[in-house]
Amino acid sequence: MRTRLRRTHDTLKLASMSTCQHCGASILPHRICTHCGHYKGKQTVTIKQKSENKQ
Repeated sequence: MRTRLRRTHDTLKLASMSTCQHCGASILPHRICTHCGHYKGKQTVTIKQKSENKQ
């Protein structure tokens, strides 16, 4: 029981997620959206689309 009491704080916490205001994807707070490149309603990074045609 002493070991269990000592280890009660050793649990993992889930990361809080927020949604992108532009595209609606779930992202970590205070980060640039990896899907559309927006942060706080402004375009900060241009994201290149991967080509679908693989030959």
